[in-house]
Amino acid sequence: MTINCNGKLISLERPKIMGILNVTPDSFFDGGKYKDEASVLNQVDKMLIEGATFI
Repeated sequence: MTINCNGKLISLERPKIMGILNVTPDSFFDGGKYKDEASVLNQVDKMLIEGATFI
């Protein structure tokens, strides 16, 4: 089984990791820690390095 993710087919034969990034100030977890573009992109990079397939 595959999923089309923005034109790229990703196999779902093995489990995948999804990173969740909350960017709203009333976030239940991080309280809006990522307020500017640079901090958001840095966190996305970190999640991808740590193994996330999807953000």
